[in-house]
Amino acid sequence: MPAHRTPLVRAAVLTATCATVLGGLTALTGCSDEDSPSGVASRAESAAASLASRATEGFASATAEAGRRLDGIKGGVEAEDDVKAGAPKADGDRTTVEVTATNTDDTTRSFSVQVDFTDAGGEWLDTVLVTVSDVPAGKTGTATARSTHQLSGEVKAELPRAVRY
Repeated sequence: MPAHRTPLVRAAVLTATCATVLGGLTALTGCSDEDSPSGVASRAESAAASLASRATEGFASATAEAGRRLDGIKGGVEAEDDVKAGAPKADGDRTTVEVTATNTDDTTRSFSVQVDFTDAGGEWLDTVLVTVSDVPAGKTGTATARSTHQLSGEVKAELPRAVRY
C-alpha cells in the first residue's frame, strides 16, 4: 500500500520530523527553568501529534467523501484502467491536471474520477472528484481536475478510483 494511503505511517513520520526539528531549535535557542528541554520537547511532540492527527483526519475525510459519492452512482462500474492523468500544472493559485477517460463500452458513458494530489514523496495533499461527461462509445473524453486549495512544491496526481456510468 503506498505511503500516502497509510495515514498512521504518515502521522508517525510527521510527528517524528516535527519533534526532531523543534527539538533542534530548542537546543539552538537555549532555555530557562520554565522552558526546560524536556518541557519544550514535550510541547513540540504534542503539537506535532496534533498536526499529524489533523492531516490524517483530512485525508480520511476527503477520501471517505469521494468514496461515498462514487459508491452512490447507480449502475456504475469500476473503471480505473480506463482513465489516465496528465502532468499537474499551476493555474493561478490552484493546481490542475487533465484527466482522460477512454470509453470501452458500446454506448455513450460518463466517468466520475477520484484525483489524489500528492507531493514528490507520495504524501497526500488534496482529493477532488472530476466528471468526464458523455464520452462516445470507443472514444476518449477529457476533463480538468482542480485542487481545492493552493499546493506547493512538486505535485503529482494519482487516480485511485474511477466509475463509469
